Amino acid sequence: MSVPRTRDPLPGSFAAAVHTARRAGRLVVQPRMGFADTTRMRRGLEAVRAARAHTVGTLTIDSYTRVGDLASARRALEEGADLNGYPIVAHGPDTTRELVADLLGDGFAVQVRHGSPDPRHIVRALLAAGLDATEGGPVSYCLPYSRTPLRDSVDAWARSCELLASRPGTHLESFGGCMLGQLCPPSLLVALSVLEGIFFRRHGMRSVSLSYAQQTHRGQDIEALHALRTLADEHLADLDRHIVLYTYMGVFPSTTAGALELLRDSARLAAVTGTERMIVKTSAEAHRIPTVEDNVHALEEAAAAAAAAGGRTAPPEGEFGVLAEARTLVDAVLDLDADIGRALIKAFRAGVLDVPYCLHADNAQRTRAHIDSRGSLQWHSTGSMPITASPAPGHSVLRADDLLGMLSHTRERFDRMALTTGASAPDAGLPA
Repeated sequence: MSVPRTRDPLPGSFAAAVHTARRAGRLVVQPRMGFADTTRMRRGLEAVRAARAHTVGTLTIDSYTRVGDLASARRALEEGADLNGYPIVAHGPDTTRELVADLLGDGFAVQVRHGSPDPRHIVRALLAAGLDATEGGPVSYCLPYSRTPLRDSVDAWARSCELLASRPGTHLESFGGCMLGQLCPPSLLVALSVLEGIFFRRHGMRSVSLSYAQQTHRGQDIEALHALRTLADEHLADLDRHIVLYTYMGVFPSTTAGALELLRDSARLAAVTGTERMIVKTSAEAHRIPTVEDNVHALEEAAAAAAAAGGRTAPPEGEFGVLAEARTLVDAVLDLDADIGRALIKAFRAGVLDVPYCLHADNAQRTRAHIDSRGSLQWHSTGSMPITASPAPGHSVLRADDLLGMLSHTRERFDRMALTTGASAPDAGLPA
C-alpha cells in the first residue's frame, strides 16, 4: 500500500530546517542547552549555529518555569540567582524574540525543551516570542518527572497541542521514546512515542517528530528505529514527520574516550537507520555540567561520525521482535477507547501500558526489564501488558545488585573499550 505524501513544512520553520538537512543527506544534531543569562544564552546559540555540522538550537527551560512557579523564576532573575535553564516566561516575549531574531533562518531554527506535565504557560510564551517548536507529551512529561495525575496531564497537553496548532507551521516532538532514559525495553518506547504522536494529531498538530533513546544493543536499536518509522508511516501518514534519536541517556562513561565513542556510536546508529535528527550528549556528562564548548565539540564529533558511517542500510529481519511487540501495544491501547486521551488513561489504569521502574502513582509498577546474554534489553516480567516476558535464566526475582549492574552496563562497556586505547583520563581531549 502506498503511503500518502506528507505535508511540506512551512518555510523558515523548525520542521523546514530538518527537511533542508534531509534533502542534503545530513543528520541534524542538537544540544541540550539552557542559561538564564541572555548574553550567555545568546553566545551558546551563536556557537551552535556556527558549529561544523547541520545544527538546530535549544532553549532548555528552568525548573521553576517547568512546574509553573513563575514567581520564583522572576525573583531569581531579579536577584541575579543562577537558574538551571532559560526562564522563558519571566524574560517575556520581547527578550526572547530579540535573543533569537537574527539567528533564525538559512536552515537554523530553535526548539524549546522543558519537562512540564502542564506546559500551557510555556507554549504561550514561545508562540508570543515567534518560536514554533517544542517537545514532551501527556505521558512522557508526566510519569517520569511529576506527581501530576495522568488525567490532568492528558487534559493540559490536549489544550497545549491546540494552542500550538492554532499557529501555522508549529512542530511538536514526542518524548515518549525516552521514558526514564534507560531500562525500558524498546517496544514500549516505540509504542509510547507513536501513541503520543497519535494524540498530537488528534489535537490538531500537522508536524511531529517521534523519539527513541539509544539503549544497550546496536542491533536491537536498529530494529527499534525501523519499527518506529514503520508505525509512524501507518498511523501518521498524512503528517509532516521525522525521527529523532537521543544519545544514550543513562549512566555515561567516565573516560573521555569512552564517552566520545558512545556519542559516535549513536551518530552511526542514526546514519544507518536514516534518522533525521539527533540529541547529543557530551564527554563531560559523567563529571560536570557541560559548557558551550563541550556541546559544540559533541555536535561536531556526532556530525563527523554520521557522515563517515555512510548511508542507510536495509531494515533488519526482526531478531528481537520489536515491531511486533510495539504494534501489539499500540493496537491494544487504541482498542480501549475511540478518544486517544481516554485510551491512554485506561491503558495505564489497566496495566496495558506499564513502565518498568517508574514510581508514578498512575503506573501499575508490575513490569521489570533485564539485559540478556546478548546485551539486549528484554522483558523480565510484563504484568498485565499484552506481550510475553523472557525472564533471565535463574533469576525469578531481580535483586538490587542486578539493577545496579544493568545501570552501569553501558558505562562499563565503553570505558573498557577506552582502556584498551590507553585514553582513560576523564578530561583528556576536551577542547580548550
